[in-house]
Amino acid sequence: MSIKPPTSLWMLDTNILSKVIKQPDGALGQRLREISDVHPGALVTSIINECELRFGAARVNSLTLHTKISNLLLLIPALALTANVVEHYATIRTELERQGTPIGPNDTLIAAHALALGATLVSGDAEFARVPGLRFENWLSECSPT
Repeated sequence: MSIKPPTSLWMLDTNILSKVIKQPDGALGQRLREISDVHPGALVTSIINECELRFGAARVNSLTLHTKISNLLLLIPALALTANVVEHYATIRTELERQGTPIGPNDTLIAAHALALGATLVSGDAEFARVPGLRFENWLSECSPT
């Protein structure tokens, strides 16, 4: 698989990060390591995704999982929301509600964050494909065994 340079950043969604935490030596983990080697700093996540990961670790009361999350976030930074996310959030939510196809509030924030950064959102969640203007890639299907 060739690694094309990102237009700016790849923002990794919670399901991507979770898969790497569960299977760090799998195809997805290998892809992330290769990208990090070729394009240092090109992989990021949102603070919203970190919140979801931390909630999952707290819910199962797992210090091991908490440590794995911390270690992964040393390599893939969780970026804070900035003021320019607000306009994207309002636009996305309004447009999808008008179409009768809203997405969840956290996913709306994640999509808005990716748009604000000019990042490609990487997720296994196909609902992101409905977000107008969002560059979206599903690496879970691409890195699954055939």
